[in-house]
Amino acid sequence: MPSPHHRATQSVLQIRERLTRLSHDIHGLAETSFEEHRSAARLRDELADAGFAITAPVADLPTAFTARYGTGDFVVGICAEYDALPEIGHACGHNIIATAAVGAAIGLAAVADDLGLTVEVVGTPAEEHGGGKVLMLERGCFDHHTVALMVHPGTVDADPVETASQGVARFAVTFTGRAAHAAAAPTDGVNAADAAVVAQVAVGLLRQQVPASSRIGLFVRDGGQATNIIPERTVVDVEVRDFDLEALHSLRRRVEDCFSAGALATGCQMQVEETEPLYAPLRQDPRLAGPYRDAVRALGRRLADTGGLTGGSTDMGNVSQHVPAIHPMIDVDGSGAPPHTRGFADDAVSPGGDAAAVDGAIAMAQTIIEAASDADLRAELIAEQTTRAPFTEGVPA
Repeated sequence: MPSPHHRATQSVLQIRERLTRLSHDIHGLAETSFEEHRSAARLRDELADAGFAITAPVADLPTAFTARYGTGDFVVGICAEYDALPEIGHACGHNIIATAAVGAAIGLAAVADDLGLTVEVVGTPAEEHGGGKVLMLERGCFDHHTVALMVHPGTVDADPVETASQGVARFAVTFTGRAAHAAAAPTDGVNAADAAVVAQVAVGLLRQQVPASSRIGLFVRDGGQATNIIPERTVVDVEVRDFDLEALHSLRRRVEDCFSAGALATGCQMQVEETEPLYAPLRQDPRLAGPYRDAVRALGRRLADTGGLTGGSTDMGNVSQHVPAIHPMIDVDGSGAPPHTRGFADDAVSPGGDAAAVDGAIAMAQTIIEAASDADLRAELIAEQTTRAPFTEGVPA
């Protein structure tokens, strides 16, 4: 009888054309965060046709779903992302991510009974903005998983243990002052735009004093309405990033102090509001990274010597802090454009993009087969799952 590795691979290759159509369909829909109704339905239909039991919606999120196959004690969560970016569509290749998840799940379904697997595709909305996985994690959607994984398209094949992503906190600062006529009575005003200027200067000076791994980004969303009116309200959107969670929280406090300086200098009131859930740094599990690395090489792909490919943020980081997980990068062959550009959006439905979806599916399936077949590793991972406390709180402060 053919090995589980062979049967899973063949199951994926037999549906290569279906997977390509699925990827192109999702790419054409290009729905943004929390609006992915047709994309989620397309994925659910594909998995239902393959014999998966669908639950939708889940976690009180209309475009989130799960698709389950098997009853084994080794429960694998395969994350599917399918939200697009405004204006530039699937410039992060989430059509490839979703398609690879479906392909991997169908490949594993072919061997689930033999290996004692439960295979669950977790349809996770709003990765780009909104933190769908964070919300689903907080609502218990990952508590029953032994492991979790996904692949992300990029411009290289990278070893998971050599890649990382930063945690990111996003918030808005609102300064409230007092409006006045800028020519007739400027001294009666309290200028909220000035508070934002002071804060931005302070942040600019702070950048010299922060670690090289840290990032600060901001822009003025609302800075006034007319030149002859002292602005009474200014809103600044801010994000801070770091690879270390404690350093991220420290940086957040220092940046907020810069805004407090703006309020103090101008006499404005200041309010800070979270705009998105905090994304935690990504933790790649080496026990899954090794089998994935072997699977990618067996497909004829060459892992790039990245020296530590880093940057960007993902809500998969939160999942990886709770469940053993990997989030490797798979190469879109022939793409010369970086993610989050129109060029990469085009490449996401190129032959290289189609191959990345299929190879990503096979590599993930092979990774799980290896982990589930290794008696010691399987026992270790299941033991961790059974003793792991349910996720009941957000990322620690």
